[in-house]
Amino acid sequence: MSVIKENSEVLMHFAIKLDDGSVADSTQAVGKPAKFRMGDGSLTENFEKCLLGLSVGQKSSFKLEPKDAFGPANPDNIHHLELSKFGADAPAEVGTIIAFSGPDGQDIPGIITEVAGDSVTVDFNHPLAGQRVTFDVEVVAIEN
Repeated sequence: MSVIKENSEVLMHFAIKLDDGSVADSTQAVGKPAKFRMGDGSLTENFEKCLLGLSVGQKSSFKLEPKDAFGPANPDNIHHLELSKFGADAPAEVGTIIAFSGPDGQDIPGIITEVAGDSVTVDFNHPLAGQRVTFDVEVVAIEN
């Protein structure tokens, strides 16, 4: 029987649930399982450790503390920008997610958390940073 190993390519359905039971993300909602290779950096090391040894058709559920999931919220990832940097194409409204160009040319998503006078506060932390999460997984296929 095929089981997930350190370099396996895995096809699986997953749901990420918060402590209040709400679902933050789910592949079942879009009806398409996620595909990734173990060790490719798309999952945290702790998350991958929970998957090792699972087999096709197996379902599992595990809780991860913030440090093991998306990390703690980092105050250095909260920036204050001038309102003048925003325009009609990217209005400064609380709750809006805007992609900013990072130093390496990659887009970095940030969520606007406050607009006060000429200052706009943008949080570049992962939306689930600082949260304890429960992962429900169902392994669909494994290629070793």
